[in-house]
Amino acid sequence: MIAYTTIGTADIEKSKAFYLALLSDMEAMIVMDTGRLAAIGTPAGGCMLAVCTPYNEEAATPGNGSMISIAPGSKALVESLHAKALELGGSDEGAPGQRMDGFYGAYFRDTDGNKVCFCHFG
Repeated sequence: MIAYTTIGTADIEKSKAFYLALLSDMEAMIVMDTGRLAAIGTPAGGCMLAVCTPYNEEAATPGNGSMISIAPGSKALVESLHAKALELGGSDEGAPGQRMDGFYGAYFRDTDGNKVCFCHFG
């Protein structure tokens, strides 16, 4: 149902580089780039992540209570991608672990402060 999720950035090039490097194991690529907004997707299609400088030209800020969740396909990928996010300059918001029956997650903030979760259901 969701086509894409957009998060703001203060530095579009830095944000594109962060997410392309972070999601490289999922074969992520820029599927659309307008200069102000870049949509990142995979060869399989589906939901995309877009990074952009705000249209109103005000500062990009992370939303309070807003979070993006990405399901890479396994607990092992949740763990390795969380570690990779930290290596790329993200900050830890919750180490990988079982949160409840059927949900395994790991949380971080990207270089702009946006909160992201890698998760695995099952």
